[in-house]
Amino acid sequence: MSTPVMDKEERAAKAAADHLITATFRIRRFNPEISAEASWEDFRIEIDPKERVLDALHKIKWEVDGTLTFRRSCAHGICGSDAMRINGRNRLACKTLIKDLSPSKPISVEAIKGLTVLKDLIVDMDPFFQAYRDVMPFLVTSGNEPTRERHQTAEDRERFDDTTKCILCAACTSSCPVFWNDGQYFGPAAIVNAHRFIFDSRDEAAEQRLEILNDKDGVWRCRTTFNCTDACPRGIEVTKAIQEVKRALITRRF
Repeated sequence: MSTPVMDKEERAAKAAADHLITATFRIRRFNPEISAEASWEDFRIEIDPKERVLDALHKIKWEVDGTLTFRRSCAHGICGSDAMRINGRNRLACKTLIKDLSPSKPISVEAIKGLTVLKDLIVDMDPFFQAYRDVMPFLVTSGNEPTRERHQTAEDRERFDDTTKCILCAACTSSCPVFWNDGQYFGPAAIVNAHRFIFDSRDEAAEQRLEILNDKDGVWRCRTTFNCTDACPRGIEVTKAIQEVKRALITRRF
């Protein structure tokens, strides 16, 4: 008997199926309308290990349990909306490959810490964004709008280049032990965004921002544990930026 000839799409589908594995995702669920307590729920799915955790969450929501709730937007590591704890570490679900997580064991997924969980993997981001707003994350200059651009040397731009990369995912802030225990602390992300303007040669409000961060809930709460630097999906040297703000506060009066 002759073997049926498969077309291009069928061959591609078979090749994809040959690479599937069965992975268990252990997700911490919380629905305040059902229970005041969170609980873990396991989902076993077939998936290509080269896919991302976000793809697995999509598969669970679309094919297994439509009540699973999480945030996502661009799905390409730019918006920062899908930050969550994956195997005990803060990561972006859209940038974390399943094959890098030892998928032969259950992969745990839960909401980031330090912020109130609203449902499943969604937390209340209002306190986080309030701290961000409090540090005046915008360029402050005097006079009317310029008739031409405000020039800046490459060296001056390089001074704060690292902290311009922040995508406000909250991975750094929600990895900070101080923030876990005291939600009044500004947190690493707010300080990083203040740093971006404090050291901008075109800005005129550095002194004002430094005074804001000199508060009891400001930079002096940092204990230099480097959790924030390790958690940043953009590779920002967060702890270094915080130390530079501390140094600016110490030296500004001399």
